[in-house]
Amino acid sequence: MSGQGWKDWSTRPDDRAEESWISPPQATRCDAEWLACAPRSVREAFLSSLSEGALAALPWLWDFWALPHQRAPEGAWRSWVALGGRGAGKTRAGAEWVRAQVEGARPGDPGRARRVALVGETLDQVREVMVFGDSGLIACSPPDRRPTWEATRRRLVWPNGATAMCFSAHDPESLRGPQFDAAWADELGKWKKSAETWDMLQFALRLGEDPRCVVTTTPRAQGVLKDLLDMPSTVVTQAPTQANRAFLAPSFLTEVEARYGGTRLGRQELEGVLLADAEGTLFPQGLIDGCRIEAAPPLDRVVVAVDPSVSGHSGSDLCGIVVVGARTSGPVSDWRAVVLEDASLRAASPSDWARAAIAAMQRHKADRLVAEVNQGGDLVASVLRQVDPLVPVRKVHAAKGKMARAEPVAALYEQGRVKHLRGLAALEEQMAQMTAQGWQGRGSPDRLDALVWAVTELILEPAERHRRPQVRSI
Repeated sequence: MSGQGWKDWSTRPDDRAEESWISPPQATRCDAEWLACAPRSVREAFLSSLSEGALAALPWLWDFWALPHQRAPEGAWRSWVALGGRGAGKTRAGAEWVRAQVEGARPGDPGRARRVALVGETLDQVREVMVFGDSGLIACSPPDRRPTWEATRRRLVWPNGATAMCFSAHDPESLRGPQFDAAWADELGKWKKSAETWDMLQFALRLGEDPRCVVTTTPRAQGVLKDLLDMPSTVVTQAPTQANRAFLAPSFLTEVEARYGGTRLGRQELEGVLLADAEGTLFPQGLIDGCRIEAAPPLDRVVVAVDPSVSGHSGSDLCGIVVVGARTSGPVSDWRAVVLEDASLRAASPSDWARAAIAAMQRHKADRLVAEVNQGGDLVASVLRQVDPLVPVRKVHAAKGKMARAEPVAALYEQGRVKHLRGLAALEEQMAQMTAQGWQGRGSPDRLDALVWAVTELILEPAERHRRPQVRSI
């Protein structure tokens, strides 16, 4: 429903006394929200004006329910990138755009598109989010237009014969051969093989007079996404998580705002803002994106590094707890490290972080726990041994500043000698804010400090001893 349509039905003669309530639609509201906020007499007048068929169809009329950022932009474009925070309604926007492409005026009538590509990070995510999710294609389709799922062929088939095939970004070669007149790409910002998959998808979008693609993603400073946003044929919409608050749990919004509001991670994940690297960062986003692996190789040593917090209350800094393993056989130049887990937490008491660190050791069968003792001194080791008297602890002192300690670790990343398992977003967010001028983030880089101590223990210090062996007199 357009804003003009709202004015037409809302100023019927029997409602003119309430006309002063009506104001022009704002960019942050949809027509359904305006109806919900209207006086009861206005709502009843609108609903009673609808025929039985129109009333039954209302739940499926996306133009009535869609927020402005969920509507496809007008004009000529090749790609529509819908950037948004977590829960901002991106998936629903993608599913409804596909519906608009494949559906005709009646269930059996052809739409603008007949062959659609659905591309996600993995096939499981395509199926569980884009197809069967709460905001996926099947849930969004009215009963007489609902597509059927052919599991063996990994495709949807609509009553009018249109089809949608599912693809994983892990397998870009699967896009060789098929051809499409529309595509929906979900979470492009975290595709492992984003460049190869995106290229193959563009070659496959070659049917019809105007093949188009919608990209729904939380923004990440990733090469393909940044290049796509710079294309003249790309249009962009953007919205924060709060834009879809009516459909989100209030406790979720309260919690994530309290934890991430005002942080770099919050700007990206909640506000839906594409963040560039901090100026002079030691760990550019491209470097971090290129170091991820799916599984760790066999490791010679594993350590848990701890950067303990000195207080235990709600406003305390996090206690950085990072698990790193390494292969240290052969020449020093062949040594490699893998970051296995970020177990950092905001502890209510010292014993809480001590238990968390020792639990991480047990999970990964770590050889040693490395703890910075600049602020806690002998108390740090004492707290750990109260939890486990036999825990092997190495106490380390920071004689240099944080940036100076991080620089040689950044050099190992540049050489491709440190890899990350997935699920380390909070750690990676801190890494991006460590620059040649020092730490640019809020609070303390606890996670990064723990990472630096672990890599120093596993690679840097043993390598130094290898290069400069010392002879002891007897």
